[in-house]
Amino acid sequence: MTSGERLRIGFIPEHFSTPLHFAKKHFGLDADLKPFPTGTGALTSSLKDNSIDVAIGLTEGFVADLGKTNAAKETPVYKLAGTYVDSPLCWAISVGNKSSINDKSELKGRRVGVSRIGSGSYVMSYVLADQSGWLSSSKSPFDVVPLGDFRALRNGVNDGDKADFFMWEHFTTKKFYDNGELRRVGDIHTPWPSWMIAAREATDNKLEDMAEKLNKGVGYFRDNREESVEHITGTMEYSREDAEAWLKTVEFSDNVRGVDAEVIKKTIQLLQKAAALDDKSGDAESMIAIRKASRAASS
Repeated sequence: MTSGERLRIGFIPEHFSTPLHFAKKHFGLDADLKPFPTGTGALTSSLKDNSIDVAIGLTEGFVADLGKTNAAKETPVYKLAGTYVDSPLCWAISVGNKSSINDKSELKGRRVGVSRIGSGSYVMSYVLADQSGWLSSSKSPFDVVPLGDFRALRNGVNDGDKADFFMWEHFTTKKFYDNGELRRVGDIHTPWPSWMIAAREATDNKLEDMAEKLNKGVGYFRDNREESVEHITGTMEYSREDAEAWLKTVEFSDNVRGVDAEVIKKTIQLLQKAAALDDKSGDAESMIAIRKASRAASS
């Protein structure tokens, strides 16, 4: 990233991206915003091939990818530089509208559709298996089927019949429960803050400016709920009712700069327990470029 280049920020085009858009619209964030509808797995790949400089994605996807990089004894191309959302993410578990599955207890050994290997949808399937007691050293709890973006996942459990179920964020999925395209058979919450910021060169001055502008975007989001709802309903496929309900559940970070090492440590431990990472995945410090004081230390 040279001084004459604009920052390239990859993001997932969902309601969580609203403060990022406000940072650019209202506070002059000088960056090219690049949408990645297939999710965090695509973001990590684009960080690695230098298609983007910064990514705002799901915590589990970044930690799982960095852990596998460490296990392979490779030098990471990017590290964690910030915390975007402090609240957990609710992953809805969906099946096709003609499926005979009625509860998440019936999913062991089934075909799980994921956006990409290593994505949040992939990692959380193993967290689900761990919480359900389905993990075994000799056999995978599911037949994993990479399908692509959200539309491909929906088609995969319906028209294509390529998967039996998939997992995606609750409010993004809810519309398709309401219109009868999908059925919900359960949910699972991340046991960690849900969104992080990863960067190739986290000490670059452009990152400092981005954090400052993004903090202002978060503040504007909080203070202007009606404009937030209008942005979500006007640019994305969400109803006003769902947008307003989501606003009551989400907690963006007061300061997006920096990452709590204790949070990443606990995430690594849970992913190892869920067999999404092995014991060679490294420690939290190796994944973090900018550290903030732990909550325990600051309380």
